[in-house]
Amino acid sequence: MGVLRDIGYVSFGKYGQYVITVVTLPLIARQLGTHGVGLLAIGMSAYFIGSLAVDLGITSFLAAKVHDARTGIGPDINRLRGTYLLIRATTLTVLGAALVASLVVGVRPQVHMILLGLFAGGMWSISEDWLLIGQGRFGASTLYQGVGRVAYLILLVALLPRFPSASMAMVCLLVSSLLTVGLTWWDSLRTFGIPGRPREVRRVLRIGAPVVTSRALVTSYGQGSAAVYSAVLDAATLGLYSAGDRLVRAIQSLLDPIGFALLPRMARRSAEESFWRNSMRSLAACVSAAVVAVLGVWLAAPLLIHIMFGSAFLGAVPLLRVEVLILPATTVTSFATTAVLPVRQDTVGVLIGAVFGTVVAAGALIVAVQTQSVWTLVYGTVCAEVTVALWYLSRMRWLVLRERATRDRVPTPAAVPALEGDAA
Repeated sequence: MGVLRDIGYVSFGKYGQYVITVVTLPLIARQLGTHGVGLLAIGMSAYFIGSLAVDLGITSFLAAKVHDARTGIGPDINRLRGTYLLIRATTLTVLGAALVASLVVGVRPQVHMILLGLFAGGMWSISEDWLLIGQGRFGASTLYQGVGRVAYLILLVALLPRFPSASMAMVCLLVSSLLTVGLTWWDSLRTFGIPGRPREVRRVLRIGAPVVTSRALVTSYGQGSAAVYSAVLDAATLGLYSAGDRLVRAIQSLLDPIGFALLPRMARRSAEESFWRNSMRSLAACVSAAVVAVLGVWLAAPLLIHIMFGSAFLGAVPLLRVEVLILPATTVTSFATTAVLPVRQDTVGVLIGAVFGTVVAAGALIVAVQTQSVWTLVYGTVCAEVTVALWYLSRMRWLVLRERATRDRVPTPAAVPALEGDAA
């Protein structure tokens, strides 16, 4: 019950933007139309890329270190906070300067949405939520992030009908994130005090380099795909693609938090022999839930599109039915990269999996440039996600065999020959 409670907390807290987005999709779709939804999809994709650029995608890896730090066997938590803050603040400043420069110079709407989304995502990632996850305080995380999500909903309902533009929707998300950032910092200052002087920046960057590279590659064909596909598809077609993609990612967001909720527990039990057995059981439960979701969405696709977007988006129904097939694969990937590999600090495995997926997605994008067909991109996304999931399954199997071989090489006390004196 504790695990289920924490999964619910993380679901709303970390992925609440998807829940709020689904609630407001009918308003957004009818106010902005296919063209506006396409522009907003570009901004939302850039949002995830900006978030990744600022936090380096290592929140799970750092959260796994919080337990060790509090028990005295890991790094000093305040020095780690200070170092991580310096890295994030530097990147966020660069993104902010780029956005201001674009407003002064004037750029195309697509470029403006990318820069605005990058800064909004970066602002969200400046929070101290990773500390709450590392402590297992999912209730506090949910409360702080819930305040921001509710504020976003209120701002969107109040302002979007008066100023119907994709930029306004993104600005509402940016403003609401300031509340969450402020609350998490208030909590961390009260709990840990002022961050320490930054030290070992290179060490943190070395941890982040393979992870941020892999997450950037995954984002390019996952949550950030619309920003990449904007170079191939027009805004209206991208709006149809986004309609199905947003629903699939929203359902995915309900499955992803399982790994986050289990992370601190698995970190505490990482030395136990039952670690891998429990991991596989949890993974099997996640995949089973994903299969049920696939069947439900496949049957209800026409009704979902009609209710959420309206008759103008009915062309997205077949796209949705194909893309929803990625859910079991993305569930495997999410669980491996949030609950298993971070505990084992396997940054190389994360990077290799992302490279495999990106190669497949890049091939589909090259073909799409020639065909100008959204179907090429949809099938490419499915193939990429399945390829990555298969890699992570094989990687976890390899880690199991390696650890088992290591244990077999270490002699047990009973296997050590007795000394002559002992025998006497």
